[in-house]
Amino acid sequence: MRYVMNFRLLAASALIFTAFSCKRSSNSSNVDSATGWAINDKQGGFQYNTSFKEQETPPGTVFVEGGTFTMGKVQDDPMHDWNNSPSQQHVQSFYMDESEVTNLNYLMYLGYLKSVYPPSDPTYSNIYTGALPDTLVWRNRLGYNEMMTDNYLRHPAYANYPVVGVSWIQAVEYASWRTDRVAEMSLQESGYLERDSQYKADAESTFNTDTYINAPTQTYGGNNSIINPVRSRKRAQVNALGDTINVYAKRESGLIPVKFRLPTEAEWEYAALGMTELRSYNIYRGRKKYPWDGQYTRSGKRSGRGDQLANFKQSDGDYGGIAGWSDDGADITQEVKFYAPNDHGLYDMAGNVAEWVADVYRPIVDDEFNDFNYFRGNTYYKNAINDDGTVKIVVETVYDTLSNGKIVARNLPGEIKKIPVDENETYLRTNFDRSDNRNFRDGDQKSSRYYRDNFDDDELGNRDETRKMYNSPKHKIDRDSASGKMIKDYDKSARRTSLINDEARVIKGGSWRDRVYWIDPAQRRFFPEDMATDYIGFRCAVSRVGSKSKSNKKKRN
Repeated sequence: MRYVMNFRLLAASALIFTAFSCKRSSNSSNVDSATGWAINDKQGGFQYNTSFKEQETPPGTVFVEGGTFTMGKVQDDPMHDWNNSPSQQHVQSFYMDESEVTNLNYLMYLGYLKSVYPPSDPTYSNIYTGALPDTLVWRNRLGYNEMMTDNYLRHPAYANYPVVGVSWIQAVEYASWRTDRVAEMSLQESGYLERDSQYKADAESTFNTDTYINAPTQTYGGNNSIINPVRSRKRAQVNALGDTINVYAKRESGLIPVKFRLPTEAEWEYAALGMTELRSYNIYRGRKKYPWDGQYTRSGKRSGRGDQLANFKQSDGDYGGIAGWSDDGADITQEVKFYAPNDHGLYDMAGNVAEWVADVYRPIVDDEFNDFNYFRGNTYYKNAINDDGTVKIVVETVYDTLSNGKIVARNLPGEIKKIPVDENETYLRTNFDRSDNRNFRDGDQKSSRYYRDNFDDDELGNRDETRKMYNSPKHKIDRDSASGKMIKDYDKSARRTSLINDEARVIKGGSWRDRVYWIDPAQRRFFPEDMATDYIGFRCAVSRVGSKSKSNKKKRN
C-alpha cells in the first residue's frame, strides 16, 4: 500500500512539473532570454514578432537553395574571350521569378504609372514615357518587322511573352515598383493599411516601402485614414501614459517583404545550372553545360525525343525550323513556360531572351578577393536627413537624362531622398571605404598604372590616352535652356580603345537571335544599361532571410 501511495505521489509530482514546464515554455518566446524582461509588453516596450516561422515565397517566384558551385566556363572556348574563367563560388539562398517578366506583367506597371502620373499632365509626362519599352528595337534596315513593332508589347496574343525593349535602368525601376506593390498588399492583408488603398493613390499620395519604414506618417501623403484603418487602431496598444503605440508595422513585424531586385550574375548562373542534387562528380566540378542534364540541346526522353529544349537560332536563316515541323516551336520569342523547367523550377534559363543581371561588366571575376555572394556594382547610399533629424521626402519628381537622350524618373514624390555614404560611414572601416565600388580592384587608381582622375584630351597625348584602362566613348547630351531641344554631342574620337565602362551591365543566357554557343549559363556579355534590344529581357530576384534551407531540419546537437 505504501508503494502504491508513493507511486501516486511521484506521478502527481511529475504531472505538476510537466504542467509548469509547458507553461514556462509556451511563454518563453515572449521573454528576453538575456534579461527576463517581456518583449511585447503593454507599456510601450520593444515590439517584435516572436511567432515568425518562415519567409513567405514572393508572388511569381520559386525558392533556390544556395550552395557552392563552379562559376565560369569549363567547356570549349572558341571565342577565346577568357572572361569567364572557372572559379568556385558560394551563393546564399534566394528566390527568383520562375519565368521572365512578361508583356502583361509590364503593362500592369505601365497602367499604374498612367493612372497615378497622367502623361497628359506635363508635370508627369516623362514618368510614363520614360518607362515605356522601346518598340522600335524590332526594326531592321533590311527586314520587315513592323508587325512586332506595332503588336508585340500590347496585343493579347503576346501577353505571356517576355517583355523586350527594356533597358537595365527600366528593369531596376520596375523591380522597385514591384517591391512597393507587394509590400502594400501585405500590409493591407495584415490590417495595417486600408483595403484597396492602391486605387486611391495619386501623384501626391502613394505608398513607398522605405518611406513607410522610416516615416510611416508621410505615406500616402499623410492620409491617416489609409495609414491607420479601423482594424489597425483596434489592435494598437496603449502605454502607461495613454499614448497609442504599435500602430505601424515595423521591419521587426516580419510583414514587410524583402525587396525585389535584379539577380546578381553569380545568382543567375547558379540558378540556371539547376544543381539541386550534386550526385555527379562532373556536375560538382562544373561540368554541367546546360540548365538540363546532358550535353545536347535535344530531348532524349521517349515522350519528346528529338525536341529542342530551348529557343535559339539553329543556323544561318533558321530561327525555328521547317514549317509544319518546327525545331523549337518559335521564330522570335516564345511564350514563357513553353519549355520544361530546370530542377529549380525555373523556365527559359537558356534561350528565348537573354537577361539583364545586376552586375557591372568586367572581363574578370575577382574571386581572389571574394568568393561569397560575388557581385560587382555596389554603390552605397543612405537616407538624406533634415535639420530636425527626420528623413527628407522627395516632393518633386527627379529626372535623369540618359546618354541616348531618353528622360527617366529617378525619384518620385513620396520616396526618401538618398545620398552617397560619406566619411561618417567609411572612416576607419576595413570592409569598404567609399560609396561607389564599381571600379574596385579593376580600373581604379589602386589597380591601374595609368589612371587619371580627370581625363582631358587636350592635356594628354595619344599614347597616354590609349593606355588608360576602359577608355570608352564619352557621349555628351544637354538641353538648350531657351528652346528646350536636346543637344547631342557624339564622341567621334578615334582613340577610344574599349566599350567597357561603369554603365556596361552583364547579360546572361542566349536568346532567340543567338546560336547555341550562347545558351551555356556560363557565357557572359555586356550591353549599355540605358539601351535596349529585341533579345534582352529580365526577371527579378528576392533575397532569402533566415535559414539556408526551407526544409525544417532539426538542430544539430
